[in-house]
Amino acid sequence: MATYGDMVTLLLCFFVLLFAMSAIDTQKFEQAAISLRGSLGILKGGTTIEESILPYQSGETGRSPGAAPHLELDTRHVAHTVNSYLRAEGLDKSIQVSVTQRGVAVSISEQFLFASGSAELRPGGQRALYKIATLIRDKVPAISVEGHTDSVPLRGGIYRDNWGLSSMRAAVVASYLESAGEIESMKLQAVGLGPSRPVVPNDTPEHRALNRRVELVFLSQYPKQ
Repeated sequence: MATYGDMVTLLLCFFVLLFAMSAIDTQKFEQAAISLRGSLGILKGGTTIEESILPYQSGETGRSPGAAPHLELDTRHVAHTVNSYLRAEGLDKSIQVSVTQRGVAVSISEQFLFASGSAELRPGGQRALYKIATLIRDKVPAISVEGHTDSVPLRGGIYRDNWGLSSMRAAVVASYLESAGEIESMKLQAVGLGPSRPVVPNDTPEHRALNRRVELVFLSQYPKQ
């Protein structure tokens, strides 16, 4: 009996030891779970997988607030839509549409948008920008607004040089697209390229006029940050 009692006692101690080794520290477990949820950025405490998916079932599955829009640019459809509007309004001479590797480029001449050396939008330019914005607002993932000038140096004035002028014009157009055109700011970027990207040589007044432009590039995908 003494031997049997010792064996049972040893077995009891053995199982107690195993249980102690396998016991879960609840506090540490909760901390680990919260850390995992935070790093994944998917589920909040108390929600289920089904609940986390439901708010994003309108074509933007998995999109979190503030994330880049998940859209695929239909270049042919967007280009056709904008071209149809321009032809109907007789603006296809001042505004050119082309499909590039980046997406759809809408090139607007300086004379149509701005007075010489100015960054204040003309009324006709505002109307065209507003209409284009309404046509493409929900169809493009991102828009790069790019200002261009010719190679003639800009002397004096508040913009100092062509880089300053092209940057300000791009910013003014982007601001108008956001405020009047109701395009989300997260879709917009403004870039001043000065005289660095001419479409033709700056050798005649007509060619220089072609190089003075603002381009709206409807990008095929949201630019990487």
